[in-house]
Amino acid sequence: MSNKVYWKKAIKQAVAVGLLLCLGFTFLVGSFILVNYDNLGRLTRVIYLINSYYLHDTPREDLVNGAIEGMVKSLDPYSSFQDAEENKTLMNSIKGSFGGIGVHLSTADPTQLVIMRPIKSSPADRAGLEAGDIIITIDDVDVSTISHDQAVAILRGEPGSKVIVGIYRPKTQEEFSVSLIRDYISVPTVEGKTLPGRSDIALIDISGFSLQTGDELEKLISEMNIDQYKGIIFDLRYNYGGEVHAAIKVASMLVPEGPIVHIVDKNGETDSMEATGKYINKPFVILINEYTASSAEIVAGAVKDNGSGTLIGIKTYGKGVVQTVFPLDGYTSVKLTTDKYLTPNKNDIHEKGIEPDVEVALKEDEKPTIQPKDKVFDSQLQKALEVLLTKII
Repeated sequence: MSNKVYWKKAIKQAVAVGLLLCLGFTFLVGSFILVNYDNLGRLTRVIYLINSYYLHDTPREDLVNGAIEGMVKSLDPYSSFQDAEENKTLMNSIKGSFGGIGVHLSTADPTQLVIMRPIKSSPADRAGLEAGDIIITIDDVDVSTISHDQAVAILRGEPGSKVIVGIYRPKTQEEFSVSLIRDYISVPTVEGKTLPGRSDIALIDISGFSLQTGDELEKLISEMNIDQYKGIIFDLRYNYGGEVHAAIKVASMLVPEGPIVHIVDKNGETDSMEATGKYINKPFVILINEYTASSAEIVAGAVKDNGSGTLIGIKTYGKGVVQTVFPLDGYTSVKLTTDKYLTPNKNDIHEKGIEPDVEVALKEDEKPTIQPKDKVFDSQLQKALEVLLTKII
């Protein structure tokens, strides 16, 4: 091939790539050309080589999506590109309803997909999956080779469809597979009851933060007639976080006044979120563990710094950064880490976690009693009761 023909093709490819990248990225590409022409040339060269020499025909849309995914993936473990199907899954997760197997998953650790707990009466619950189980394969796809968003997208699907999930159970060091039939899942993030054997203590479990979580907690407090109780145990163990403003609303019920969290952007601009004045004004304690992450740590940090309650358990995960979802064309989206947050006392907990006021770990092979049905409590819940009783007697 002559140099003249080669460069004509290269120029055509460059024009095509430029037009594609201009969709939503005009400013970015313009600046990129001015300050880093060599790198843009490298990208153009690769697109040209793929179109000219790669064995299989590849839709240009796939090349663009792949380029975007690669760019975003290189930023940090929490930023990601969502194709149309993954974006639909993400939006349903934020809303709190979807078709799937019925588990709360921790996405705090980018290297693992940990089951925080199965949703009551869901396919996962009926199959005997437990808190702490680690999903290692989904329909023979190794979870370690894909992103959390991709894994969640595969787990979810039409009710009535089948999915085979490979599980590693750390407490018994066994691996096994379960075949599950997806069902319609509506996810309550707040559940409450009277603590078994203690008619004067309420136990409220917050499993995650969707758009509805703050409203769910307000409704539950009203339905339980919270004034009849002397104290409350809030369980934030295995809470991976979620929607930031929902966590701020919940924290506002647990802090009488003052700041809840300081959100800091890339320019150092700080937005301090204040308590809204809906304080429950009851003695309470909060259970935390190593899977308490992100928005759940906003709540824990606000309570600890304000001294309005007592944190019991072990140090939290330590995810002090906030992601924002930006919609793109074709029903795709990109999720970027846009801010960090600081506790009311301006402590940065990212990759550090929050220390409990009273440290207590589960015993080896001890199963956590989330929303227990009888008076047999795990070590952390038992300690929470003991500490709470000192506050109300």
